[in-house]
Amino acid sequence: MTDRKRPEGRDAYRWFLPIATRWIDNDVFGHVNNVQYYSYFDTTVCSYLVESGQFHPTRGDLSAVVAESGCAYFASVAWPDRLEGALRIDRLGSSSVRYGVAVFREGAAMSSAGGHFTHVYLDRESGRPAPLPEALRGALAPLVV
Repeated sequence: MTDRKRPEGRDAYRWFLPIATRWIDNDVFGHVNNVQYYSYFDTTVCSYLVESGQFHPTRGDLSAVVAESGCAYFASVAWPDRLEGALRIDRLGSSSVRYGVAVFREGAAMSSAGGHFTHVYLDRESGRPAPLPEALRGALAPLVV
């Protein structure tokens, strides 16, 4: 038996974001460097939050910090691949959210990489954990699996 994460299909996610790879994303091995996937995850999460209209990373009473993230890689992608960031909510806490995130080649059935990304929401002034406002909870609720 193994604890290794396996690729997931599109049906495991609730929201998708088109992502264009860039020449600079590739490394000397000819594929997207592992660190870029974290950028794709962050972009996917923050894009959903901003598009929801209920959170902005630089405005409002709340800020957020990444408390934990992780990624498992299943299939290489390389520039000029067109990708899709995939998002779901694995856990909606009182002041934190654990997002399930993945990267798919555009139109692919199975993920090329998948992982998690946990935000702790903070009161911008005090820097202390803050409860998620109901409007933000409402925007996140459709993504809960």
